[in-house]
Amino acid sequence: MDKKEALKIVQKSGRKLKNLPDHFKKDKEIVLEAVKQDGSNLQYADKSLKKDRKIVLVAVKQNGSALALVDKSLKKDRKIVLVAVKEYGSALEYANDNFKNDRKFILEAVKQNGSALEFADKSFKKDREIVLEAVKEYGSNLQYADDSFKKDRKFILEAVKQHGRALEFVNKSFKKDREIVLEAVKQYGDVLEFADESLKKDRKFILEAVKQNGYALEYADDSFKKDKKIVLEAVKQDGRALQFTDVSFKKDREIVLKAVKQSSYALEYVDDSLKKNKKIVLEAVKQDVFALNYADYSLENDPDILAIVNKKK
Repeated sequence: MDKKEALKIVQKSGRKLKNLPDHFKKDKEIVLEAVKQDGSNLQYADKSLKKDRKIVLVAVKQNGSALALVDKSLKKDRKIVLVAVKEYGSALEYANDNFKNDRKFILEAVKQNGSALEFADKSFKKDREIVLEAVKEYGSNLQYADDSFKKDRKFILEAVKQHGRALEFVNKSFKKDREIVLEAVKQYGDVLEFADESLKKDRKFILEAVKQNGYALEYADDSFKKDKKIVLEAVKQDGRALQFTDVSFKKDREIVLKAVKQSSYALEYVDDSLKKNKKIVLEAVKQDVFALNYADYSLENDPDILAIVNKKK
C-alpha cells in the first residue's frame, strides 16, 4: 500500500487509521485527515503526533474530549485547552491542574461552556461570578456549584432568570416559591416538572404559566388538562401543547383551530375526525406545507390545499 491509497482510506473513514501500518500513523497528512473527521481518532496516531500542536488543535476543535489523548506537554497549552473546553466543557478534566486553579481561565472557560465548572477547583464552585456565568450558559450547570448557592434565594432568582433549567437543581424549598418557579417556566415550560406539587395544583399559577409557555401544561395537574380556559391559553401560546390536553379537546373544533393557527405541527395531535376537516387542514398548511403529512389522505388532492402547497414550493 502506498501513501495515496492510505490517504484515500482515511478520507473515507478516519477510524480506519487504526488498521493502517505503523509508518502511516506517523504521517502528518494522513493523521490530519483522520482527526478532521473525529478528534478521537488521535488515539490511533503515533505518540510523536500527539505532541504536534497543529494536529492536536484540529483534533480538539473537532472533539474536545480528544484532550485526554494528547501529550501532557500540550495539556499546559492555554489555547489548546480553551479550544477543547469550548467544544466540550468537561474536557477541563484532562487539562493541566494549573488551569483548574486559574480564575481568569475558569471564567473564560465557563463562558464558552458552563459544564467546565464540574472540573474547576472547588474554590471556584463558591465563586458567585463564575457560577452565574456557568448557569447563564446552561441552567443545569447549577448542579456543579457549591450547595450554598442552591439555598440562596437571591442567587436562585438571578439564576433562573438567566436560564430556567436551573430550577431542577435548586433547594427543595425554592421549588415551592411562586416567583422563582414562574421565572423558570417563562423560559422553559417543561421545568414545571421540577416544581412542588402544590404549584402544579394551583389554578392561578398554571394559568400564568401556560400564558408564558404552553408546554407548562405537560406537567400541570391532570385536572387542568380538562380545563378549557387553561387549555385555550396553552394552545394560543404554543399550538403543540395540544398533545398534553384531555382527548376531548383534540376533538374540539375551537381549540384545534386555535392550536393549528399557532403551530401547524399541532395537527399531528388532532383527533382523526378533525384531520378530515378542510378548514383546519387549510389553516395548518398555510403555515407549513409539511402539516399535510398529518392530514387525512382524503385531502391530499384537494385543489385548494394543493394550490397553497404549490404556491409555497
